Amino acid sequence: MNKNDLVMELLKDSDMTKTKALKFVDLMIDTIADELKRKDGKLTLVGFGTFKAITKKRKKGRNPRTGEEIVIPKRKSVKFLPGKKLKELVE
Repeated sequence: MNKNDLVMELLKDSDMTKTKALKFVDLMIDTIADELKRKDGKLTLVGFGTFKAITKKRKKGRNPRTGEEIVIPKRKSVKFLPGKKLKELVE
């Protein structure tokens, strides 16, 4: 499923227009991203799961083409931990 498919699913179950559904999805994505940019970087949707901003440490790696050892710098990433209800629905 992609973003457009999600918008179409919203249209099936509501009386929203396509434009409003698209704005809703965009706003939700922006809100999650803004929250993850904050210092604590955590957003919990009870029953669905938790999005958490994490910092991955600097590590050593290898260039697959040359085999040369390289240093991969530290970087920020997002971790998602599914909630109990979501886990049960998927199983």
